[in-house]
Amino acid sequence: MNDTISTPSFLENLRNKTAQSHVGLEDLPISKSIINPEVTKEEYILYLDLMKDVINDAETNIFPLTAAIITDSTDRQRNHLLDNDFKALGHTKKTTDAKPLSAGITNLTPAFALGIFYVLEGSNLGGRVIFKNINTALGYDVESGASYFAGYGGTTGSHWKTFIEMLTKYEAVSGNADEIIAGADYCYNAISNYFIENSPK
Repeated sequence: MNDTISTPSFLENLRNKTAQSHVGLEDLPISKSIINPEVTKEEYILYLDLMKDVINDAETNIFPLTAAIITDSTDRQRNHLLDNDFKALGHTKKTTDAKPLSAGITNLTPAFALGIFYVLEGSNLGGRVIFKNINTALGYDVESGASYFAGYGGTTGSHWKTFIEMLTKYEAVSGNADEIIAGADYCYNAISNYFIENSPK
Protein backbone atom coordinates (compact mmCIF):
# COMPACT_ATOMS: atom_id res chain seq x y z
CA MET A 1 0.00 0.00 0.00
CA ASN A 2 1.33 3.42 -0.96
CA ASP A 3 0.78 5.97 1.79
CA THR A 4 2.42 8.80 -0.11
CA ILE A 5 0.23 11.88 -0.19
CA SER A 6 0.40 13.48 -3.60
CA THR A 7 1.69 17.04 -3.48
CA PRO A 8 -0.23 19.79 -5.26
CA SER A 9 0.97 20.45 -8.78
CA PHE A 10 2.66 23.69 -9.70
CA LEU A 11 -0.50 24.98 -11.43
CA GLU A 12 -2.66 24.06 -8.44
CA ASN A 13 -0.32 25.95 -6.15
CA LEU A 14 -0.27 28.88 -8.54
CA ARG A 15 -4.07 29.10 -8.53
CA ASN A 16 -4.48 28.43 -4.81
CA LYS A 17 -1.82 30.81 -3.56
CA THR A 18 -3.08 33.69 -5.73
CA ALA A 19 -6.79 33.04 -5.17
CA GLN A 20 -7.22 35.70 -2.50
CA SER A 21 -5.60 38.49 -4.52
CA HIS A 22 -7.44 37.34 -7.65
CA VAL A 23 -10.81 37.53 -5.91
CA GLY A 24 -9.84 40.87 -4.39
CA LEU A 25 -9.34 42.32 -7.86
CA GLU A 26 -12.59 40.85 -9.19
CA ASP A 27 -14.53 42.24 -6.22
CA LEU A 28 -13.58 45.86 -6.89
CA PRO A 29 -16.48 48.07 -8.07
CA ILE A 30 -14.64 48.91 -11.31
CA SER A 31 -14.15 45.20 -12.06
CA LYS A 32 -17.78 44.42 -11.32
CA SER A 33 -18.99 47.32 -13.46
CA ILE A 34 -17.94 45.73 -16.75
CA ILE A 35 -19.86 42.50 -16.11
CA ASN A 36 -22.96 44.42 -15.02
CA PRO A 37 -25.77 44.34 -17.61
CA GLU A 38 -26.28 48.02 -16.77
CA VAL A 39 -22.67 49.01 -17.56
CA THR A 40 -22.29 52.50 -19.00
CA LYS A 41 -19.98 53.66 -21.75
CA GLU A 42 -18.17 55.85 -19.20
CA GLU A 43 -17.52 52.91 -16.86
CA TYR A 44 -16.31 50.79 -19.75
CA ILE A 45 -13.93 53.44 -21.03
CA LEU A 46 -12.53 54.04 -17.55
CA TYR A 47 -11.70 50.35 -17.24
CA LEU A 48 -10.01 50.28 -20.64
CA ASP A 49 -8.14 53.50 -19.90
CA LEU A 50 -6.62 52.08 -16.72
CA MET A 51 -5.86 48.71 -18.31
CA LYS A 52 -4.04 50.55 -21.08
CA ASP A 53 -1.51 51.77 -18.50
CA VAL A 54 -1.15 48.24 -17.10
CA ILE A 55 -0.74 46.55 -20.49
CA ASN A 56 1.61 49.22 -21.83
CA ASP A 57 3.84 48.89 -18.76
CA ALA A 58 3.84 45.10 -18.97
CA GLU A 59 4.60 44.91 -22.68
CA THR A 60 7.28 47.60 -22.52
CA ASN A 61 9.07 46.87 -19.26
CA ILE A 62 8.26 43.31 -18.16
CA PHE A 63 7.39 40.90 -20.96
CA PRO A 64 10.68 41.34 -22.86
CA LEU A 65 12.33 39.29 -20.09
CA THR A 66 10.13 36.33 -20.99
CA ALA A 67 10.81 36.32 -24.75
CA ALA A 68 13.06 33.26 -24.62
CA ILE A 69 10.43 31.34 -22.61
CA ILE A 70 7.14 32.47 -24.16
CA THR A 71 8.36 32.19 -27.72
CA ASP A 72 5.24 33.76 -29.26
CA SER A 73 5.08 36.63 -26.78
CA THR A 74 4.99 39.30 -29.51
CA ASP A 75 1.84 37.68 -30.92
CA ARG A 76 0.23 38.01 -27.51
CA GLN A 77 0.58 41.78 -27.27
CA ARG A 78 -2.68 43.69 -26.82
CA ASN A 79 -1.69 47.33 -26.58
CA HIS A 80 -2.79 47.94 -30.16
CA LEU A 81 -6.23 46.48 -29.44
CA LEU A 82 -6.80 49.12 -26.78
CA ASP A 83 -5.69 51.81 -29.22
CA ASN A 84 -8.19 50.45 -31.75
CA ASP A 85 -10.98 50.49 -29.18
CA PHE A 86 -10.22 54.04 -28.07
CA LYS A 87 -10.34 55.20 -31.67
CA ALA A 88 -13.66 53.44 -32.26
CA LEU A 89 -15.10 54.86 -29.03
CA GLY A 90 -13.87 58.39 -29.70
CA HIS A 91 -11.73 58.36 -26.56
CA THR A 92 -8.43 60.20 -26.35
CA LYS A 93 -6.08 58.61 -23.85
CA LYS A 94 -4.15 61.16 -21.84
CA THR A 95 -0.40 60.82 -22.17
CA THR A 96 1.02 59.32 -19.00
CA ASP A 97 4.21 57.68 -17.81
CA ALA A 98 2.29 55.55 -15.31
CA LYS A 99 3.93 52.25 -14.44
CA PRO A 100 1.32 50.39 -12.36
CA LEU A 101 3.39 47.20 -12.37
CA SER A 102 7.09 47.87 -12.88
CA ALA A 103 7.34 50.86 -10.52
CA GLY A 104 6.89 48.62 -7.49
CA ILE A 105 9.34 45.88 -8.51
CA THR A 106 12.86 46.03 -7.09
CA ASN A 107 14.27 42.87 -8.65
CA LEU A 108 12.57 41.84 -11.88
CA THR A 109 13.53 38.33 -12.99
CA PRO A 110 12.22 36.20 -15.86
CA ALA A 111 10.34 33.98 -13.39
CA PHE A 112 8.67 36.93 -11.65
CA ALA A 113 7.83 38.42 -15.05
CA LEU A 114 6.27 35.10 -16.07
CA GLY A 115 3.94 35.29 -13.08
CA ILE A 116 2.76 38.68 -14.27
CA PHE A 117 2.37 37.35 -17.82
CA TYR A 118 0.26 34.48 -16.45
CA VAL A 119 -2.22 36.91 -14.88
CA LEU A 120 -2.58 39.15 -17.91
CA GLU A 121 -2.72 36.28 -20.39
CA GLY A 122 -5.26 34.49 -18.23
CA SER A 123 -7.48 37.56 -18.30
CA ASN A 124 -8.27 36.68 -21.91
CA LEU A 125 -10.41 33.81 -20.62
CA GLY A 126 -12.61 36.08 -18.52
CA GLY A 127 -12.46 38.63 -21.30
CA ARG A 128 -14.67 36.43 -23.45
CA VAL A 129 -17.44 36.65 -20.84
CA ILE A 130 -16.95 40.41 -20.53
CA PHE A 131 -17.05 40.77 -24.31
CA LYS A 132 -20.48 39.17 -24.44
CA ASN A 133 -21.77 41.52 -21.75
CA ILE A 134 -20.33 44.61 -23.42
CA ASN A 135 -21.72 43.49 -26.77
CA THR A 136 -25.19 42.93 -25.30
CA ALA A 137 -25.28 46.00 -23.07
CA LEU A 138 -23.54 48.56 -25.27
CA GLY A 139 -23.57 47.00 -28.72
CA TYR A 140 -19.80 47.11 -29.24
CA ASP A 141 -18.05 44.37 -31.19
CA VAL A 142 -14.52 43.71 -32.44
CA GLU A 143 -14.72 46.51 -34.99
CA SER A 144 -16.55 49.06 -32.86
CA GLY A 145 -14.79 49.22 -29.52
CA ALA A 146 -14.50 45.76 -27.96
CA SER A 147 -11.46 44.19 -29.62
CA TYR A 148 -9.49 44.09 -26.36
CA PHE A 149 -11.97 41.79 -24.66
CA ALA A 150 -12.52 39.75 -27.82
CA GLY A 151 -8.91 38.64 -27.39
CA TYR A 152 -8.10 35.69 -29.60
CA GLY A 153 -11.74 35.01 -30.37
CA GLY A 154 -12.44 31.33 -30.97
CA THR A 155 -8.80 30.38 -30.44
CA THR A 156 -8.59 31.84 -26.91
CA GLY A 157 -8.64 28.37 -25.33
CA SER A 158 -5.87 26.98 -27.51
CA HIS A 159 -3.75 30.10 -26.98
CA TRP A 160 -4.10 29.63 -23.23
CA LYS A 161 -3.18 25.95 -23.44
CA THR A 162 -0.03 26.77 -25.40
CA PHE A 163 0.95 29.44 -22.89
CA ILE A 164 0.45 27.07 -19.95
CA GLU A 165 2.59 24.42 -21.68
CA MET A 166 5.47 26.89 -22.05
CA LEU A 167 5.03 28.12 -18.47
CA THR A 168 5.01 24.66 -16.90
CA LYS A 169 7.93 23.51 -19.02
CA TYR A 170 10.00 26.46 -17.77
CA GLU A 171 8.99 25.81 -14.16
CA ALA A 172 9.90 22.13 -14.41
CA VAL A 173 13.37 22.97 -15.70
CA SER A 174 14.10 26.05 -13.57
CA GLY A 175 12.40 25.12 -10.29
CA ASN A 176 11.32 28.75 -9.91
CA ALA A 177 7.72 28.01 -8.88
CA ASP A 178 7.77 30.29 -5.83
CA GLU A 179 9.04 33.24 -7.85
CA ILE A 180 6.42 32.74 -10.57
CA ILE A 181 3.68 32.57 -7.94
CA ALA A 182 5.05 35.70 -6.26
CA GLY A 183 4.94 37.54 -9.59
CA ALA A 184 1.34 36.52 -10.22
CA ASP A 185 0.22 37.52 -6.72
CA TYR A 186 2.02 40.82 -7.06
CA CYS A 187 0.30 41.49 -10.38
CA TYR A 188 -3.21 40.99 -9.03
CA ASN A 189 -2.50 43.29 -6.09
CA ALA A 190 -0.74 45.94 -8.16
CA ILE A 191 -3.67 46.17 -10.58
CA SER A 192 -6.09 46.32 -7.65
CA ASN A 193 -4.15 49.18 -6.08
CA TYR A 194 -4.00 51.06 -9.38
CA PHE A 195 -7.74 50.65 -9.90
CA ILE A 196 -8.50 51.84 -6.37
CA GLU A 197 -6.22 54.87 -6.68
CA ASN A 198 -7.77 55.94 -9.99
CA SER A 199 -11.44 55.11 -9.48
CA PRO A 200 -14.03 57.86 -8.86
CA LYS A 201 -14.26 58.61 -5.17
